[in-house]
Amino acid sequence: MEELGNILKKTKSASKFLIDASPNVKNNILKKISIALINEKNEVLNSNEKDLILAREKNMKKSFVDRLMLNYERIEKIAASLQKIALLESPIGKIFCGRTLENKLEIYKKRVPLGVIAIIYESRPNVTIDSFGLCFKACNALILKGGVDAFNTNQKFCQIIKSVLKNSDIPMDVVNIIEDNSKENVLKLMRSVGYIDLLIARGGKNLIKSIRENAKVPYIETATGNCHVYVDKFADFDMAIKIIINAKTQRVSVCNSCESVVIHTDIAEVFLPKLLCVLREKNVEVRGDEYAKTICEDIVLATALDWEEEYLDLIISVRIVKNLNEAILHVNKYSSSHSETIVTNNYQNAREFQNKIDSAVVYVNASTRFTDGEEFGLGSELGISTQKLHVRGPIGLDDLTTIKYIVNGNGQVRES
Repeated sequence: MEELGNILKKTKSASKFLIDASPNVKNNILKKISIALINEKNEVLNSNEKDLILAREKNMKKSFVDRLMLNYERIEKIAASLQKIALLESPIGKIFCGRTLENKLEIYKKRVPLGVIAIIYESRPNVTIDSFGLCFKACNALILKGGVDAFNTNQKFCQIIKSVLKNSDIPMDVVNIIEDNSKENVLKLMRSVGYIDLLIARGGKNLIKSIRENAKVPYIETATGNCHVYVDKFADFDMAIKIIINAKTQRVSVCNSCESVVIHTDIAEVFLPKLLCVLREKNVEVRGDEYAKTICEDIVLATALDWEEEYLDLIISVRIVKNLNEAILHVNKYSSSHSETIVTNNYQNAREFQNKIDSAVVYVNASTRFTDGEEFGLGSELGISTQKLHVRGPIGLDDLTTIKYIVNGNGQVRES
């Protein structure tokens, strides 16, 4: 098991080679890795099965196993994401915001790599490939710290990447994976000033809490997804039910699934029974406030903890509110600042909701499930940032760069 200090040094050194790599070279490597993933899909599935067996032995809930599980279709989708990333225009070297000052100094901004990015993530093995594809395209080296539950799958993915890099002019150490899962090792990674230029955390509350308390390097949180759907009194009922069912049940194990429904009191007595009927067909447990329970007695009475819970399961909370303002207050109080939507045919209410909700993505009449880098046309993403610096929402290629000012003169000197 390689010592972390050695991994940090090797990755930092290898990162210097990426800035000179041509876009064509990088794109061809991404395409070759994509092909290798397909060619070695059976080996990938064998590694993944080892992780699945251990997860089932630990009695992990179904949503966790779903996030961990790979099949032919998912591997093909992961491989296809690299092909899409290869087709994206590279942000590196882009010139923008140019101007000439009165003293004839020419000033402009240029996009450059961040350097070395570290990612701590839980048991979603597709993150291994997506992270490498985006970081590599943006000329960043990468250190991966995946969850112990996906250890075998992540190892296999990293082996495939390195096998392609081995036959190229790019050092294999532009990507490295940490095998030591000790708490001390993870804390050391968070504090690796001088080696890590950006740390991205993809995980639950405990991981985010640890990052906030211990990280010494710059970091981005991709926090939990307590996403809301507010059904306004001007909503189309059929549309609202369609959106809620999609957002809740299409894939319950992801951060952009709906965890809470907020309903205007003027329509609650008619709309809620209709919604419950469809949710029951999908085996969704409903936990509601006291008013919701008076409308439908078989609803489980919600506790205060339900309003802030990311269930990642077939469970949803329901809150009845008196007006749009109360809905906005409720969502802003309990949301994880990920994704929220309003269902309404009232233009003014739609705009007010979008203006006042303090989340990364705010929809009108659409499912929260669209909050995804690929769906947004970014090719892929490194997570959904729920903070405000330096990126918010899906983290794409441009967000994995920084800028430098380029200033051209002709002998100018400052006189005051």
